[in-house]
Amino acid sequence: MPQLSALDAQFLHFETATNVANIAGLAILDGDLNRADLQDLLERRLPYVPALRRKLAPVPFGLDHPYWMEEDDLDLDYHVREIGLPPPGDDRQLAEQVSRLHARRLDRGRPLWEIYLIHGLSGGRMGLYTKIHHAAVDGIGGADVLAALLDVSPEPAPPPAVPPERDEPPPGRAEMMARGLARLALNPAQAVRFAARAVPHLDEIPVVSRLPGSHLVSGLARKLAGAGQAPELPMLPAPRTPFSGPVSQHRRFAFVSLPLDEIKQVRKAFGVTVNDVVMAVCAGALRRWLAAHGSLPSRPLVAGVPFSLREAGVEGRGNQVAIMTAPLAVHVADPVARLHQVRQAMHRIKDRFSLAPARWLREFSESMPAALMGLASRSAFGLVGETAPPINVIVSNVPGPQFPLYVCGGRLLTHYPVSVITDVSGGVNITAFSYDGSLDIGVVTDRRMVPDAWELTRHLRDALQELREAEAALPH
Repeated sequence: MPQLSALDAQFLHFETATNVANIAGLAILDGDLNRADLQDLLERRLPYVPALRRKLAPVPFGLDHPYWMEEDDLDLDYHVREIGLPPPGDDRQLAEQVSRLHARRLDRGRPLWEIYLIHGLSGGRMGLYTKIHHAAVDGIGGADVLAALLDVSPEPAPPPAVPPERDEPPPGRAEMMARGLARLALNPAQAVRFAARAVPHLDEIPVVSRLPGSHLVSGLARKLAGAGQAPELPMLPAPRTPFSGPVSQHRRFAFVSLPLDEIKQVRKAFGVTVNDVVMAVCAGALRRWLAAHGSLPSRPLVAGVPFSLREAGVEGRGNQVAIMTAPLAVHVADPVARLHQVRQAMHRIKDRFSLAPARWLREFSESMPAALMGLASRSAFGLVGETAPPINVIVSNVPGPQFPLYVCGGRLLTHYPVSVITDVSGGVNITAFSYDGSLDIGVVTDRRMVPDAWELTRHLRDALQELREAEAALPH
């Protein structure tokens, strides 16, 4: 019987009218997809995608984290919707529609997902916007859900020969309450264990890492524990920017595709990784935006960089995600020097993560009593967002397949991530997804803080061009 992990539940609890935990993707397809065909495809594949079949079963009085239960009568007419763009149906109209859809909370009485077919896009294309709650999947899980709709050829593949597994039903209300009370009794011990385990990792935890002595204490604890020489992380006070602090309930979304081969050429020329180039391009774009708005800081921004714990060998269901903070050298004018500073920062963080994956977020969630988690999460988000946001921006780069994919025979041209902004993480999220020779980047902003998200996408193009020119100037 699947129950939400403490971290899964955190994504439910921190939601307010302004902090919304939807993760999504905007696919642009060649042709005009038929809603009935998409529903038929979903009917065949839903049995193999548990995240799309489950809805929440709350525990009475909030004594424990909710359970998942299978929806026996899934209403595809509700979950699969279609809308049309008025002429001319350009990319800005599409992005504006996605901005509105993305800001809306999902109905918690149903399975936590929606798909929108968006007709009327110019050039014989259409949009497919897929939204799912972060409590149900993390980034890797979301990619698996999307993969259930995709095929490697125009002809849909037959369903797997192995019959799908069904979840056991959740326990009854009385058993839920008994389990919740038992877990509540164990929480003090879990909190003590978390405190002991957290000491070697104080320098990884936002806000805590800024307290005097936290780096010294964590380094000493690692040494005493015989953890080896894990790379020290820099102290990162996040400078105030126009996109720092509490977000509103309105979003802006824009997207851009950059040639992956150009990014790989820069990678090869400067001896860095593709991810280093992506991070440097984001740093260059943010530098241009901040300079244009008279807000360029004299020190690096602090970027929140999500990591998958699955890649570190951590197994388990639900969200398996960690976040590390990295300096983003927007204060450096020279693009090559900026790239190398980004490379050094990311190299240090990856070395540290490979030795000791950042599990503190999951362990902290598990140490909190479920009955108090909702109030604590919302209060903490509000307080930290108002007083000392530890992060300026979220930057993420997700590798994807380098071959064409199809949905109901329609070719997937591009796929743009549409991610989360919060009071704590700031009003800008830049997430990239590589697909079929292209780096597809989705930019989500708070409308009040960054009214024109397209300005950032233009700067992303310019930042890559800046690196290309630096590459061309190298002696050959």
